[in-house]
Amino acid sequence: MNKKARLLAVRLLVALAIIFSAQVQAQTATPATASPTSSASEKDKTIIRPPSTPPEGVKSGPIVREVGIEYVGPHTVSREIILSNMRTTVGQPYSSASVEEDVKNLYATGFFTNLRIYDEPLADGVKVNVIVQPKPTVKEVIVIGAKRIKEKAIRKKISIKVGDPLSEQKVSADAQAVRDYYQDKNFKDAQVEYKIDINEQLGRAVVTFTIVENRKQIVKDIVFEGVKAFTAKQLRKVMKTKTENWLSFINKSGRLKDEQFQNDLKLLQQYYFDHGYIDMQVKDVKYEPFDEDALRIHISIFEGIQYQVGKIRIESNKLFTTDQIRGHMKMLEGSVYSPKGLDADIKAIKDLYGEKGYIDANATPRREPNVESGKMDLVYTVTEGPQYFVEQIVIQGNNRTKDKVLRRELALSPGDVYDTVRADASKERLENLGYFSKVDISPQDAGVPGRRNMVVTVEEKRTGSITFGAGFSTVDSLLGFVELSQGNFDISKPWTFTGAGQKFKTRLQYGLLRRDATASFTEPWFLNQKLSAGVDLFYHDSQYQSTYYNESDIGGALRIAKALNDFWTIGMRYQLEDIDIYNISSDASEAIWQEAGNRSKSSVRGSLSYDTRDNLFLTRKGEKVEFFAEGAGGPLMGDTKDYTLGINGEKYFLLPYDLIFTLSGSSSVVNKYDNATRVPIFDRLFIGGSRSIRGFDYNAVGPRDDLHEPIGGLTMAYANAEMTYPIIDRVRGAIFADAGFDNANAYDFNPDAYNMGVGFGFRLNLPIGPIRLDFGFPIVYNRYNKSDFKFHFDAGYQF
Repeated sequence: MNKKARLLAVRLLVALAIIFSAQVQAQTATPATASPTSSASEKDKTIIRPPSTPPEGVKSGPIVREVGIEYVGPHTVSREIILSNMRTTVGQPYSSASVEEDVKNLYATGFFTNLRIYDEPLADGVKVNVIVQPKPTVKEVIVIGAKRIKEKAIRKKISIKVGDPLSEQKVSADAQAVRDYYQDKNFKDAQVEYKIDINEQLGRAVVTFTIVENRKQIVKDIVFEGVKAFTAKQLRKVMKTKTENWLSFINKSGRLKDEQFQNDLKLLQQYYFDHGYIDMQVKDVKYEPFDEDALRIHISIFEGIQYQVGKIRIESNKLFTTDQIRGHMKMLEGSVYSPKGLDADIKAIKDLYGEKGYIDANATPRREPNVESGKMDLVYTVTEGPQYFVEQIVIQGNNRTKDKVLRRELALSPGDVYDTVRADASKERLENLGYFSKVDISPQDAGVPGRRNMVVTVEEKRTGSITFGAGFSTVDSLLGFVELSQGNFDISKPWTFTGAGQKFKTRLQYGLLRRDATASFTEPWFLNQKLSAGVDLFYHDSQYQSTYYNESDIGGALRIAKALNDFWTIGMRYQLEDIDIYNISSDASEAIWQEAGNRSKSSVRGSLSYDTRDNLFLTRKGEKVEFFAEGAGGPLMGDTKDYTLGINGEKYFLLPYDLIFTLSGSSSVVNKYDNATRVPIFDRLFIGGSRSIRGFDYNAVGPRDDLHEPIGGLTMAYANAEMTYPIIDRVRGAIFADAGFDNANAYDFNPDAYNMGVGFGFRLNLPIGPIRLDFGFPIVYNRYNKSDFKFHFDAGYQF
């Protein structure tokens, strides 16, 4: 494919992105009814015009001949502003309803302390008298006592300004805002008082904020007294109030905020309750100076005894035997008693009955503590109720999303036993779609004995987005991008393109070392079955693969995947592409010059994956393993004739103190067939860098040509071991060790030429996306890889 054809393909992709951009739904704001302004400025005021006729339903009254204004106090609000905020006007019929609205409008301006409107009969109509007591105007705002925090910073927290009508409520809120600001700056005992001086004759007010800063109090140490059951480190982890550390300027540790600290004491109590110490109390809290501007907190705790479950009795159960019910409970005789465990067992009993359609079943516990023995006897009284079946499934609240998108996720159908466990599973499935901000499933009387409607109520949220920005990594350097996506796409609804549960995404990316244009469409329920099918179009042009050549790739793919169960997925992908190795440097080796020009590739890839990870973005437990095989050429035609076999794996271990230990690795073999002369360079195996073996340059581990340029191998394997640990919210530290080899021949798994790197890094989970910073040090290397260290900067999730 020549460059003209590739340019045409890029333009087609851009056009596709523009066509589907209509999916992003801009919010439309309904113009609000103008309300009277609080400014006394003629230019800024809102004028409410009187209607030419009385409001509907209001009888016509006498004609208003005059509107009189009487001031109690200074004339700080002009007559014009008062009249402009009244519907009652000269020449119009008088209406008590309009007068009531006038009172509300005038109060709404914020200009008045008191006001009254009444009518006075005249021979030919009526006179309307308006008596107002305007609020004083703020003449000056004074701040006294700010020494260790600049007055300019404090004034930013004060909303009331010179020229505003005086509002003591607003002044009080400002004093609290300043007090909160001081607490944020570690002045726990700072006092902020306000005083208002009013000149009644002139209608002017001076607002004075007086600050007593007291000592700055940074939390240096938290000491627990009377504690035997847990270590101080365990209890400190429960609290959000933290001691000062070297990252305090980022994570704000060391701050002592009253509201947060009181909540911490409740968290400590809950922690004890969850471990069986239900008599625990926080007896006292003392603050002790640690050094200048710092303090030590002493928390005195009465732990009490740890309760264990004594005797358990179950009463009034007929449908299930006592042993059947006990078989679903976790907190049995001898277990540590906790309110949390009690709630869990009550739910387990309700679920046992709920699976059989006894949706009204309940278990009411009675606790009988014995302080001397430390036992908690439990008596559960079961209320079973009647059995129900599903009559109808009623879906409401889905204004954009089609009913079938919700129904296919439900684990219940009309006529089924109303299984509350399956109803809860249905709720979770709908929440996981990401289309709704709220999902509720509840039974409703169907008017038929023994039957209930299952009512599914949802609140939709926006599922389309447009994202743009810039990024950087040590692999592909600086780049900018724009991405358009719709998670609830509908290809059959032009212009809105929402509601069918399909997925669409297009992305344009341009950088110093790469240019990309991609578009993908996925139907997760192909042929109305739980079968994911999709199509991809792509164009890639990269310069980061080598310093001696550029590589471009344009094509498309069809894919299909089937979930065998909750953990196993099988998939297949057919891809047709045209790959061009161009712009080869004149001093490149013969091995690279052999790769010059275009080659077509027609390939099929099959995969089988097993995934039990608890979270895709910050995995703490579980594993993921993928087996794959790919073949190109032969009956598929095309210039490329090779095949690839491989396996990828990850295993996560959650250790104490939120330490996460990860073992991961990958191994692949690629080989030519059918008299092909060689495996092309774009299909060879490269490792080294932030995404395989850290401490080395990108793609630097493996075979090289005569000029020492990496040209890839045919057999590779690498393994990573990494431990991450929490530092602050959204930031984790990491230590790692990576090792691997890349051999020139197929099926050559000899590890003698392995390379290894170790290092440390940081994981930042930022709103703009995840960022990985790693410092790798090669410890086993060859003469081409030797370096002091490599810094790796990478962004994005790796699935």
